[in-house]
Amino acid sequence: MNPFQLDVNGLEKKARAIRRKIIRLNADSPAGGHTGADLSQVEIVTSLYFRLLNCAPDRISDDDRDIYIQSKGHAAGGYYCCLAEAGYFPEDWLPSYQHNDSHLPGHPVRQKTPGVELNTGALGHGLPVAVGLALAAKRDGRSRKVYVLTGDGELAEGSNWEAALAASHYQLDNLIVINDKNKLQLAGPTEAIMKTDPLDQKWQAFGFSVTQCDGNDVASIVSTLEGLKAEGKPNVVIANTTKGAGVSFIAGRPEWHHRVPKGEEINLALKELADV
Repeated sequence: MNPFQLDVNGLEKKARAIRRKIIRLNADSPAGGHTGADLSQVEIVTSLYFRLLNCAPDRISDDDRDIYIQSKGHAAGGYYCCLAEAGYFPEDWLPSYQHNDSHLPGHPVRQKTPGVELNTGALGHGLPVAVGLALAAKRDGRSRKVYVLTGDGELAEGSNWEAALAASHYQLDNLIVINDKNKLQLAGPTEAIMKTDPLDQKWQAFGFSVTQCDGNDVASIVSTLEGLKAEGKPNVVIANTTKGAGVSFIAGRPEWHHRVPKGEEINLALKELADV
């Protein structure tokens, strides 16, 4: 069971606190950060870690814990802010993000950061490993679920679709794929760089049960994920988000893929994210 079990109001407050951490974290990083991607996923990871996942900081080796894989590993900064907020490591580690010998490198590394399940960053790796973990859990008779968060640009990697075939073949209804569909990637709109729509029909053709939600609304995320059925098919949730969500001058701007707030931008962002 999740130790937090926050309601929608509590999740919204957590998401706002995590966004503030993201702004400070990226502003202090010597190597920059992926601010837009960090912000688009906030409600997703918040809903998972503070309500939905059957895991906890004191159960990181429990064989029955749920597994979360951050396949969009470039958004490590936002992931770390959530893990720190949930108590997986001390918050005073956050200012060391991407510094030499930090516990918090630029992409998730299991050997360095408590709570990280898989080293990611080379896109297209998270789902194949998640499929293997879900299959192993099925064969071992374990109740765990395996969640994996992908970017929409990441779905241009063919390894995702090979993994999807296997997930459907083995009827892995303990696997939940969440697509952070923020519609932007490195240099511009995802649809202009590598068209993935109609994404729902593609997943259906690969044998998945497909649901969509507002990925920047915790109520929509929670109701969707809690409503999923285990009916012999893997699940995919297409979470429609805005890259850079939560900060007006970052939201929907492709240049914030690998840009961080500086100077007065920091204060402006934190002012927008103040508790109301």
